[in-house]
Amino acid sequence: MPPKKGDSKGDSKKGAKAKSGSGGGKAKKKKWSKGKVRDKLNNLGLFDKATYDKLYKEVPSYKLITPSVVSERLKIRGSLARAALKELHSKGMIKLVSKHSAQVIYTRATKETDE
Repeated sequence: MPPKKGDSKGDSKKGAKAKSGSGGGKAKKKKWSKGKVRDKLNNLGLFDKATYDKLYKEVPSYKLITPSVVSERLKIRGSLARAALKELHSKGMIKLVSKHSAQVIYTRATKETDE
């Protein structure tokens, strides 16, 4: 006479493994996400009066002045920020720290004292 199912200890372990591992046949296909969507920056291409005044009032007081920082804070285009910084530098309102083809770094102009 064959042994009854569920009596022996070895058979019960095998039965549990067979039930848990039987779902490997049909897996759902991976859905690809569309990626992160960035909001379009609506930066100014030309200065308006308010932004131009803000440039002359606030930018010379920044500790680190780069075209990217000015562009982000005043909401202007990068090309406009580069031109504005050249103008401020030519008037002596900001001081050049480092000039590179890709990035120009300025800082606020400090009053030099002669001793």
